[in-house]
Amino acid sequence: MRGNRRSKLSVLAGASALALSAATATPALALSAATATPALARDAARAPVEVSMPADTGIVEGVATAPGAEPGTDTAFPVDEDETGTAGKAEPVVSAQAAPPSSTCLGGTAAYGAKGCFQHNGDIVWAGDTEKDGMSAAVGVYTDYGRAAEVCVNKLGAATWATCNKDYRESGNIRLRVLRYDGDTGKFYQPEAWSGWLPVDGKF
Repeated sequence: MRGNRRSKLSVLAGASALALSAATATPALALSAATATPALARDAARAPVEVSMPADTGIVEGVATAPGAEPGTDTAFPVDEDETGTAGKAEPVVSAQAAPPSSTCLGGTAAYGAKGCFQHNGDIVWAGDTEKDGMSAAVGVYTDYGRAAEVCVNKLGAATWATCNKDYRESGNIRLRVLRYDGDTGKFYQPEAWSGWLPVDGKF
């Protein structure tokens, strides 16, 4: 009888020890799982994700205009036909500014590695590269009047701004899409951000 009682006590003590070890092990497992998940999420967020662009999207490189160069010596977005009656005429590309004109640049939009805004007086798209990661900043421009999308790409390097100058329809609105561009592959990548609709004439 006494031996039977000892055996029951041993079984109970073993079960209690097992329960205690499971109870103390579970929080550690939960903690390691909780700490592993954000790390994976961070790594996934850093991996570039390709963005599909319409096949007819025009790509324009914002490059520094040579000192003393006259307007019209560089290629940029084509002019809207209803603005000047001279469709296809090129406007100059101006670049390598330290920062955009904050008081006149509308729709400031930013994503990892890129910033963009629209200067309505002059119809200038600003593209700022904020990361030294081998990719270029890109600012897509979409209109509400059916014009094909166009992208201003800053290949000047990190900590620079490039500008692309063009005439948009004054009665129209544009929307900016900020993202990254890989010149080696010709592909665009997330993360990306969109502005709201901006009046070309700057009058909200």
